[in-house]
Amino acid sequence: MNIYIDNKSGAPIYDQIYTQIKNQIISGELKEDDALPSIRNLAKDLRISVITTKRAYDELEREGFIYTLPAKGCFVAPKNVELLREENLKKIEEYMQKIIQLAATCDLSKDELIEMLQISLEE
Repeated sequence: MNIYIDNKSGAPIYDQIYTQIKNQIISGELKEDDALPSIRNLAKDLRISVITTKRAYDELEREGFIYTLPAKGCFVAPKNVELLREENLKKIEEYMQKIIQLAATCDLSKDELIEMLQISLEE
């Protein structure tokens, strides 16, 4: 598992860890029941606070992406199809907002946007 911290990104470090692990789970790079590094080891490897890594893991567990077994560690949770669907729907909505903003700069009408979508779907 590779985690990269970008100190210039402006995003909190715990959020960078959370996002990268979540994306690796969604993409299938991390498989169901794969062990994650311990909170302490990840903190040591990234040279950050244990509290920061714990916050990222807590958020992942709260959202159902990982589970913890006492004295054994944290593991990738079985994929919840509905949870993955919601994640993908959120991404689609974000892309659609970007498309709408870009279309406005080009003076595209709603009908033109729909026509472009229909053509793309037929290809």
